[in-house]
Amino acid sequence: MANLKEVRNRIASVGSTMQITSAMKMVSASKLRRAQNSIIALRPYSALLSEIISKIMGDDTDLSDSDYGKKKKLDKVLLVVLTSNKGLCGGFNANIIKATKKRVEEIYKQDKYIKVDILSFGRKSTEFFRKQKGIEFAGDGDSIWDNLDFEHINKIAEDLMNKFKTGNYSQIEIIYNQFKNSASQIVTDEIFLPIQTPTKQKDKKSSSEGNLIFEPSVDILKESIIPQALKNQLFKCFIDSFASEHGARMTAMHKATDNAQGLLKELKLSYNKARQAAITNEIIEICSGAEALNE
Repeated sequence: MANLKEVRNRIASVGSTMQITSAMKMVSASKLRRAQNSIIALRPYSALLSEIISKIMGDDTDLSDSDYGKKKKLDKVLLVVLTSNKGLCGGFNANIIKATKKRVEEIYKQDKYIKVDILSFGRKSTEFFRKQKGIEFAGDGDSIWDNLDFEHINKIAEDLMNKFKTGNYSQIEIIYNQFKNSASQIVTDEIFLPIQTPTKQKDKKSSSEGNLIFEPSVDILKESIIPQALKNQLFKCFIDSFASEHGARMTAMHKATDNAQGLLKELKLSYNKARQAAITNEIIEICSGAEALNE
C-alpha cells in the first residue's frame, strides 16, 4: 500500500505540473499573436524606409561624411544582447549566450587589444555576463520587456547613437533571435553602427531611378532619415526577440504538456496494476485464513 501512496502522490504532482505548462502555453500563444501582429504592421514601413534609403544613396555609397557611417578603427566594440527575463523557453537564452561568447572570442582573435563591452537586455544574459571575467559589463535594461514600445526603444537607440557619435565605441552590434515561426528562431548578429551601405543592384530599374531630384538636398535627407532608420532597425530587433521568446516558450510548454500527459497515462496504468495486485493479495489472504479456520 505504501507503493500505491507514492504513485498517487506522483500522479497528483504530474497533473499539477501539466496544468501549469498548459496555462503557460496559452499565455505565450496570446503574447505571440500580439507580437506577430506588431511585426506584420512594422514590415511594410521598414521595407518602404529601406527603399527610400536605397534611392537616396543611388550610386553614392560613401557614408564617411555621416556621423553614423564613419568607418573607425576597431578598438572598442559594444555587443547589445537580447534575451528574456524568464526561462522555460527551450534553448532561446542559451543560444544567444553561446553566440555572444563566440563573437567575443572572434573579436579577441582578430586583435587581443580590442575592448568588448556587453549591454544586456534580459535577466538571463545579465546574470550570466555579470559573473564572466575578461568581459566588461556595460549595464542592463531588463525592465524594457515589461513595457516594450517604440518610445522606450527610441531612447535606447538615441543613447547608442550618441555613444557611437562621440567615439565611445567604434562598432555596435546586436545579437538576438530573429523570428521565423513559432517552432524556430534564427540567432542573428547584426551590425547596428556604423550604418551599412545598401547593396548595389545593377539593373534597368535601379539605373532609371538613379537620376532623381531631391528637395531638400541629399545630405540633409541622409541626416534626417538615417537616425529614423536606425531606430526602426533597433525596434524591429526587439520585436523579433520578443516574438521569438514566446514562440520558443509556447513550443517548449506544448512539448512539456504532451510529455506530462504521456507520463500521467503510464503512472495511472502502474497505479491500476499495483492496486489490482494489492486487492488480489488481500483476497488470497482472506481465503487462506478461512481455509485455516475450517481445518
